[in-house]
Amino acid sequence: MSKQELNTIDIQGILEYLPHRYPFLLVDRVLNYTVGESIQVVKNVTINEPFFQGHFPVMPVMPGVLIIEAMAQAAGILTFLTTETKPGQDNIYYLAGVDNARFKQPVVPGDQLILDVNVHKSVRNVWKFKAQASVEGKTVCSAEIMCAGKA
Repeated sequence: MSKQELNTIDIQGILEYLPHRYPFLLVDRVLNYTVGESIQVVKNVTINEPFFQGHFPVMPVMPGVLIIEAMAQAAGILTFLTTETKPGQDNIYYLAGVDNARFKQPVVPGDQLILDVNVHKSVRNVWKFKAQASVEGKTVCSAEIMCAGKA
């Protein structure tokens, strides 16, 4: 097996491929991607996240819906990379559906969430992905995600 060069994107590059900003930007770095196929992204979970003030003050846990949103943001980056476009007023993708979401264990401050997203299929401006989130090699969440481009 030959050594494959990693395609990485830092936070400055991510800001070019996602319209999200603080406090709703939920990805920190693209670790690797293959255009039209897959992307691996990292989200560093810290106690400074604004949602931890209320979820839950005594035992902070990252909300599952935000894990799904982080997966969707990773899918969005992959979609823009694949279509060779960037987000703008006339070019944006929305989360259109989530199927078969499963949560296996809590994500807490100090965890490094690794998001693996794979293109399942695309038809016109609708994309379906299979996504998995893991911490220390253990799956914490999996889901099928659908994103649709602005009509």
